[in-house]
Amino acid sequence: MSAQDLGIPPHVARAAVEWLVTLQGGETNEASLAAWRHWLSQHPDHARAWARIEAVNARLRDVASPLTTAVAHAALTPPRSASRRRAVQALVVAFTGGAVAWAARDHAPLQDWLADVHTAVGEQRLLSLADGTQVRLNTDTAIDIAFTSTERRVLLRRGEIHVQTAPDHHWPTRPFIVATASATLRPMGTRFAVRVSGDAGWIGVTEGAVAVRPQADPTGGRIIAAGKQARFTPTSVDAPTPLPESDTAWTDGMIVATDMRLADFLAEVDRYRPGRLRCAPDVADLRVSGTFPIADTDRILDALRTALPVRIQFLTRYWTTVLPA
Repeated sequence: MSAQDLGIPPHVARAAVEWLVTLQGGETNEASLAAWRHWLSQHPDHARAWARIEAVNARLRDVASPLTTAVAHAALTPPRSASRRRAVQALVVAFTGGAVAWAARDHAPLQDWLADVHTAVGEQRLLSLADGTQVRLNTDTAIDIAFTSTERRVLLRRGEIHVQTAPDHHWPTRPFIVATASATLRPMGTRFAVRVSGDAGWIGVTEGAVAVRPQADPTGGRIIAAGKQARFTPTSVDAPTPLPESDTAWTDGMIVATDMRLADFLAEVDRYRPGRLRCAPDVADLRVSGTFPIADTDRILDALRTALPVRIQFLTRYWTTVLPA
């Protein structure tokens, strides 16, 4: 359904997107917030246009829509420039002209909804496969499972999984394989975690070893041993480095931070929280240490407010910003 179908005039839809870009620009102050609230209260069409933007944002957040990137880029352009006008117009079309169908048609994340198993933002799930292998899915993850007479394969479409392999009682025995868009991973009696982002990935091994082969250069693979981690792309596998325990703490439902930049910490929390969680540049370099429960991100924000000189601004249900106190 488009904005026209909802009875929202085009100039109101454009104003709503202008406000969205302005509020996402990182320079929001009390005056601009007051002006936005005044605009919102001026007419029912304004409130309906803003509700439309929130609804589209909420739906597309779970499919990793490129709209969020487009908004960020628009926010960085000069306010009255031609590039800003073009960006806003494109966003008006996206937000009010059937953006959900557009994203579903042209972007792979829709296929993730059709995966054998997937989790929503903030959800985790533990699977026991037919051979006894345990696979834990982290937030916003999608996998396919294919057991044949020659192999046991898990395709990681997006997100992050932790795998504890089991012996195969099939004869002849079949290798266990985790496939990603950029590499094929073959564990050797092991426990390990794999995370993908775009065309790159990361593996951390806690028991046994895993052979990692890049898709574009199978001869350039490496074996990652227990206690090691490595990043990989379609063409290479980085040299292994020590694996911090904090990198797999999510399997116990926790985020562990040790002298972590606030901006990096919030990016991690954002993975488990619906909507957008942002950090003002003024507080980005503050340091965070501690153990935090993934299941209660509001509690995490409360803890930050207590421990650091920051305040939390809940602009709407889906837009949260950490600002200087």
